[in-house]
Amino acid sequence: MDVILTLLLLPLLTPLMVLIAVYIRSVSPGPSLFVQSRVGHGGHVFWIYKFRTMHVSWSSRDEKHRRYVADRALSDGPILKPWYRNELIPGGRLLRKLSLDELPQLFNVLRGNMSLVGPRPDLLQLEDYSPHQARRFEVMPGMTGLWQVSGKNSLSFDQMIALDLDYIDRMSVWMDLVILFRTIGFLINSRNE
Repeated sequence: MDVILTLLLLPLLTPLMVLIAVYIRSVSPGPSLFVQSRVGHGGHVFWIYKFRTMHVSWSSRDEKHRRYVADRALSDGPILKPWYRNELIPGGRLLRKLSLDELPQLFNVLRGNMSLVGPRPDLLQLEDYSPHQARRFEVMPGMTGLWQVSGKNSLSFDQMIALDLDYIDRMSVWMDLVILFRTIGFLINSRNE
């Protein structure tokens, strides 16, 4: 299903992706794509592709962001994104809000290291997870998932893990389709912060 849907989407989305890439290059020096390592299925590390939404000087500060996520994981509060607004390129906030920065991950799906639906890969390393939490790596990470359509960054790390494990326990083609349709509604209703 992942490959078929991706192959159907790519011809429709390629013109938009080219426009976004050209736009990024025109407003900010540096590459259009941002590549970062993430932990995927079975704990294997892979390179995730995104459109770059921050200035190059900030785009390479993975360790600082990883520490931020790790601190949020230890708290009971929501997994709010750090306040990087001043580091965003012009239009970067809109690209993130509409999740257009995630479109290059369709190539991750074609490469077989991501699925359309699954637990969202984050910056934490495998050793940052308890054995119970690490169950989220039993399946392929996804471009969207149950966490994203259930509150996303307004939820705590423990709530995210609980949703990931609930998805793994109830995973089906039908559930994937429901999550994909809910993702579209989530984006249309502008709740993707």
